Amino acid sequence: MGGRKKQSLLNGALVLVIATAFVEVIGLLYKIPLTELIGTVGRGYTGTAYNIYIPIYNISMAGLPVAISKLVAQNIAQGRFNDVKKIFKVAFRLFFVTGLIGTVVLLLLAYPYVKSMDAMESLPSIIMIAPAVFVCCVMATYRGYYSGLHNQTPSAVSQMFEVVGKLVFGLSLAYVVQQHGMKCFAAGQPVYGTVCATSEEAVMALAPYAAAASIFGVTMGAVTSLLFLMIRHKIVGDKITKEECASSPEAVSGKKIAKMLMAIAIPVVVSTLVMNITNLIDSWSIQFRLKAAIDSDVSVITNMYSEALALAEKMNNTQLKSYLYGAYEIALDFRNLVPTITVALGTSAIPVLSEAWTQKNKLMVRSSVESVLRVAMLISLPIGLGMAILAKEILHIVYGASSSLTISASVMAMYGCFTFVMAAAQPLINMLQAIGRADIPMKSVSVAAFVKVAVNFILVGIPELNIRGAVIGTFCFYLITVSVNLNALIRETGVRISYKSVFFKPLFCAALCGVGAWAFSGLAGNFLPDFSVNSRIDTSTFAACIGILIAVVVYVLALLFTRTLVREDIKMLPGGEKICKILEKYDLIG
Repeated sequence: MGGRKKQSLLNGALVLVIATAFVEVIGLLYKIPLTELIGTVGRGYTGTAYNIYIPIYNISMAGLPVAISKLVAQNIAQGRFNDVKKIFKVAFRLFFVTGLIGTVVLLLLAYPYVKSMDAMESLPSIIMIAPAVFVCCVMATYRGYYSGLHNQTPSAVSQMFEVVGKLVFGLSLAYVVQQHGMKCFAAGQPVYGTVCATSEEAVMALAPYAAAASIFGVTMGAVTSLLFLMIRHKIVGDKITKEECASSPEAVSGKKIAKMLMAIAIPVVVSTLVMNITNLIDSWSIQFRLKAAIDSDVSVITNMYSEALALAEKMNNTQLKSYLYGAYEIALDFRNLVPTITVALGTSAIPVLSEAWTQKNKLMVRSSVESVLRVAMLISLPIGLGMAILAKEILHIVYGASSSLTISASVMAMYGCFTFVMAAAQPLINMLQAIGRADIPMKSVSVAAFVKVAVNFILVGIPELNIRGAVIGTFCFYLITVSVNLNALIRETGVRISYKSVFFKPLFCAALCGVGAWAFSGLAGNFLPDFSVNSRIDTSTFAACIGILIAVVVYVLALLFTRTLVREDIKMLPGGEKICKILEKYDLIG
């Protein structure tokens, strides 16, 4: 083992979850002033840029981090330390080239993409985010390597550097661009080349450039994160000792390692390619079909959202499309919250499950699979129900009395109802990859993607459904993916999952939590006097905060008294043995 300390599955996941929680909190803090700076229309521009960036970013990075982590873990289990070091060198070269290609592809696709959607205002944002593909690819080499060494801490800390860099650079640059544009308007000068008669026109004219400035923060955050990892690797290294290398077999050739990496990576890349091309088509089709719905019967949509549109600036049909899509994007900030956290479970499972599978340790395989699924449910079920019940209040707390609040809240509530399905998707994919069956997610994602695109295309074009149709399409996608992959994982590993422990007990506790949130927020709202401190804090939002706090207490008590927490999971946490003894003393652990 040298000087290395291997993190257990849940220990490593906990490190990543804490980092992810920090990232999400900072991300929300970033989006609150960002939305105020660039508005809902500006969020629509950044959303369009993200929707082409994310697929190319994911395709560029897909496979190799998983392949590095899996291959490193396998070689560590076999004591082949020279191979471990060589894997990093080969992977670094592969990622460097892949990142360059990804950035070039994104720049080449930018103009035809925005032209096809009649969204030219998003072009500056895409150009500003393009270099992040290259930077993130190089960064992923380090993250995949340390994951394979059962050390998630460097990745976790680098994520924190990344989001802080995005916050600082993104908001600063957006503010400078916004202030400069308004100064030009006040001086009677064109605002970034557009002559404006009113301040509302000036805000619309500067929005594409303020959005581009804010999204450049993503690139700068990635640069900050990469610098941390490079410096840390130079100073600390991987803690594989000279003695370990001397006693291990000679490393295989770089060409053979590259082939092994690609053999693992290609099925992952294909499934990611399918998923992200689907998301790209989805982004285009949602906006295209939104336009069709508006052109078909704009009165249905304006009547449906009359409360929100009465508070918004007067806008034409093109701006209405961006406004609705921007409101949808705001809801996605919360839709992705729980799956982003549970991704940490899948990431941490890859090296642990790969090592157990290599050593044919059936007990560890079963324990790992059940732990990942159980913890995913324990996290996702209460948060999802809370999102569904208190969507409007949560958005009010975060974004204030935004005109699009009611639109975003309806979308967020729908997503909250099936958050638990989305939370299980990526961990299941990662566990199949860890046991060498990455081909199964590739097939399931392909089928689900076709269904998603078809459902979205049909439903979003119906004026009465519009953006809500996209929620139904997403649900179909995740339901198919999770059902197929879960059945395959059970079949391949021979693991018999205790659904009572993994799903039904967490669901019962989450239901009590949801009822607590609804009941206590309602009671507090009835008994509290009417007041308003600012655009975010008033009687309803304060009552919601009380309801959330009470719900957390109810959930913890429900977990303890139903003995939903499992001894094997607790032991994998830092200080787990001591926690187990305390809980066992009072018979509060399963």
